[in-house]
Amino acid sequence: MNVSNEKKICHFCQNKMDQIDFKDAYLIRRFMNSQGKIYPPKKHGTCTKHQRALSNAIKKARIMGLVPFVVQ
Repeated sequence: MNVSNEKKICHFCQNKMDQIDFKDAYLIRRFMNSQGKIYPPKKHGTCTKHQRALSNAIKKARIMGLVPFVVQ
């Protein structure tokens, strides 16, 4: 089993993004699995601040109908 001990860098900190736009469905879907669930921070290496903002953006996008709640 290959286990990587490298610390992942937050995508949003690396690109100096202060706000996460909920209308950017392409960016948001990168942080969701095929079933429409939000990936945990350990999977993509997002920091706590941006993980919280990302989950809020995903929830807003779901309500607006930009990304699905559940994929069947």
